[in-house]
Amino acid sequence: MDLKVIGYWGAYPEAESATSCYLLEQDGFKVVIDLGSGALSRLQQYVTVDEIDAVVLSHFHHDHVADLGSFQYACLVQQQLKNIQGHIPIYAADDSETDFNQLNHVATKGKGYQEGQDLELGPFTFSFQKTKHPKTCYAMRVTNGEKAFVYTADTAFFPELTGFAKEADLLIAEASFYKGMDGSKAGHMTGEECGKLARDASVEALWLTHLPHFGELDDLVSEAKSLYHGSVTLAHEGLTWRSER
Repeated sequence: MDLKVIGYWGAYPEAESATSCYLLEQDGFKVVIDLGSGALSRLQQYVTVDEIDAVVLSHFHHDHVADLGSFQYACLVQQQLKNIQGHIPIYAADDSETDFNQLNHVATKGKGYQEGQDLELGPFTFSFQKTKHPKTCYAMRVTNGEKAFVYTADTAFFPELTGFAKEADLLIAEASFYKGMDGSKAGHMTGEECGKLARDASVEALWLTHLPHFGELDDLVSEAKSLYHGSVTLAHEGLTWRSER
């Protein structure tokens, strides 16, 4: 299993970068998790559009789906060039009919997922946990049967997330605010809360993502390390986690 960071900023992309997007691959099967602003351009440095087998979205805030329309047009062009057959599936929660219907396009097809039901995609099994966020959002736990990682997507800290992330080999946690700030109303966590989550869930390693555009980002690492004594890494484009089956 190979997981690569494509985009890692919250809200909007800094120059030459992107907001939330991750590329997951095993045995040639490629899944894109979230498709934020700037993601499609950065993604194509690692994979071509016609190689993507599926997309899974955490929620419909723009910094997680802004490049969806561009991706759909790219799939259409590749379909016309005979490089793509049929429709590329885009998985998302179908809580909002208006949001969900935009997944259907000439070359893409929206497919719903639900909390409590596993989603099998190639060699991967996805499970979902609804998070604490103003827009309905789902954290994801992904396993290949041997190793597992958890992506919090956007969320305030809440106790049930600890059980969902329990003993994951990697936790990718959003760190939008610094210690002493209250991100709960906005539905986001601090670096310190990410460290608490990683510690209490006994995960093997922690990546901090969905980064803020203010403050000293290294402080997020220090905050997390004050509570969690495992490996803590700031997300950046190309950061890769590889696991054996």
